[in-house]
Amino acid sequence: MSDFEVIVVGAGLAGSVAAYELAKLGKEVLVVERGNFAGAKNMTGGRIYVHSLRKVFTDEELADAPFERKITHERISLMAPDANFTVDFSSNAMDNPDTASYSVLHATFDQWLAEKAEEAGAEMIYGIPVESLLKDENGKVCGVRAGEDEITADVVILADGANSLLAKEAVGYEKPPANQMAVGVKEVFELPAATITDRVLAGSDDEGAAWLFAGDATHGTFGGGFMYTNKESISLGVVAGIEACANGDAPVYQMLEDLKNHPAVAPLIKDAKVVEHSGHMVPEGGINIMPPLVADGVMLAGDSAMMCINLGYMVRGMDYAVAAGQLAGRNAAVALEVGDTSAAVLQCYVEDLANSFVMKDLCEYYAEPAFLEGFTRMFRGYPEMIRDILNDMFIVDGRPAKRLLNMTWPKIRTIGIFNILKDVRGALSAL
Repeated sequence: MSDFEVIVVGAGLAGSVAAYELAKLGKEVLVVERGNFAGAKNMTGGRIYVHSLRKVFTDEELADAPFERKITHERISLMAPDANFTVDFSSNAMDNPDTASYSVLHATFDQWLAEKAEEAGAEMIYGIPVESLLKDENGKVCGVRAGEDEITADVVILADGANSLLAKEAVGYEKPPANQMAVGVKEVFELPAATITDRVLAGSDDEGAAWLFAGDATHGTFGGGFMYTNKESISLGVVAGIEACANGDAPVYQMLEDLKNHPAVAPLIKDAKVVEHSGHMVPEGGINIMPPLVADGVMLAGDSAMMCINLGYMVRGMDYAVAAGQLAGRNAAVALEVGDTSAAVLQCYVEDLANSFVMKDLCEYYAEPAFLEGFTRMFRGYPEMIRDILNDMFIVDGRPAKRLLNMTWPKIRTIGIFNILKDVRGALSAL
């Protein structure tokens, strides 16, 4: 007899939700987290779309969730070294409970999720890394090895992040190529709530902004910057492709320093105190780098399954992790009920995912990672072109004014009309 029916590796979004679902169904589940607390090792994102959480928790339960601010402003910037062009979008549709999104801090939000799993009956162990998987004589996963302990289970759910140490052992997954992965660094800046509200032009201290930067944020290489407003802090960071960093002119930590000092960003964090600094691997390849999701006795969910997508104008992964964790927990419970945790039975998890928004989204945007990687003019070219056009439009120095076409056409020619048409065609095809 196994020590537990299910062992979940990782107490992030996917892991805690899977444990919550299993415990709620009366299953004996243990969560093993290498950090000293849930969220200690997690920096990905900063924003969650609540539609997936609403399928897991009641409105009453979500009322106690430690959300930071409701996102009511979407901002996207094309950033040149000495200029910045920003689109600021807001809409009443963001107030709909089914479409709302919130900024979150993992150190608090992940702990809340883990507490929900514990309240449902799951057991949690922190500060212990899982070093390897246990397998029986037939090669079926039957537990984990953590330190000097061997703990057995009928099913193991891997939710241990994008840099999973166990995916190869579980499903034979090799590390993805460098051009399909990114590295992210983030700092959290403490500021009074009212100051943040004023600086991002939010309607109240409960509202905030999500801001993505392309161009000089990563010194013209593949990647981008991000900013999320919390109640009394601002999360600011950079995500850059590993291959782009290796071939670029600056390491990622320098990119973040330069972003902090850019004229468009520096006023946001003026007089702020840095209270957190973290780094993390981020999957960028979408479905193209997704490992097998099940094998005998084991399932993968969340970042360990590469369930993340960067569309350039939007980054998603948290709602995928929540949905995958829920489906993993429910399907593991079904396998336990029928007494068969082989890959053939656990395939029901894969089928449910295929019918969910998670896989439908990832399949829809399968071509997007390759397009963005080759969309070099978005990072160096278009930001400078926009700067030059807008300088001609808005800078008045006493010289005779030009007609709009005469101002814009020379700048467009620096990129090339055929290059622009090629990029538009590629974007329409991939996005």
